[in-house]
Amino acid sequence: MDWIFVVILPMGKYAWADAGRGDRSRGVRRPHSLAIWPRQEWGDDLAPVRVLIAEDDPVSRCLLVTYLSRWAYEVVAAADGAEAWDLLQRDDAPHLLVLDWMMPGMSGLEICRQLRTQATPSPAYVILLTSRVGPEDIVEGLEAGADDYVTKPFDREELRARIRAGARVVELQLKLRDRVAELEQALARVKQLQGLLPICSYCKRIRNDQNYWQQVEAYITEHSGATFSHSVCPNCYETQVKPQLEKWKHDPL
Repeated sequence: MDWIFVVILPMGKYAWADAGRGDRSRGVRRPHSLAIWPRQEWGDDLAPVRVLIAEDDPVSRCLLVTYLSRWAYEVVAAADGAEAWDLLQRDDAPHLLVLDWMMPGMSGLEICRQLRTQATPSPAYVILLTSRVGPEDIVEGLEAGADDYVTKPFDREELRARIRAGARVVELQLKLRDRVAELEQALARVKQLQGLLPICSYCKRIRNDQNYWQQVEAYITEHSGATFSHSVCPNCYETQVKPQLEKWKHDPL
């Protein structure tokens, strides 16, 4: 039997939905993915950072979701490593990850290694969560690609500080990615004039690639996007315009 649970968290600010399957033989519920959305209003220039929590222990997972939602993060939770990896393959995958080291299907360490093999403009920021506290374990986790490390049982304020640090890094990465994309689009729109230009010695027209002769301003506008405002230089005024003005003065139309 399948059902959906909806729980309203304290203060009525958040709501989460969890789909699960009942096991009649054992009388337990096996949780699947969980998503939580903060109902806080954000400014126009500030969006909530999405966080993926991968934790196979349901109590720890619920506790993490509750904390992060109260801290105004948009949270997506997975019950094991395989489910977390599936969520990370989506276009809207979170960029800040809190991964339990030991999980069925795929460990947090394996997820780190797989993520670091993917070339992305904004790599994920990974925080490993584990009870393994030996120096060799910390080294192994960081060398696998984790950015930070939180030991169990975790201190709430320490976790909050580390997640805030990760969120700042993620925001900087996303801003940098957007700026790079803007620059690439701008460069794609710019057409540069390069090489030799065949130009007529008399009329100063330029021959284009289709063997048509164009006015200089028309050719440059087509190949660079520049526009022209016409005027008269002092030399042409003396040699061209002034004689015509004198002629019109003595011989008006």
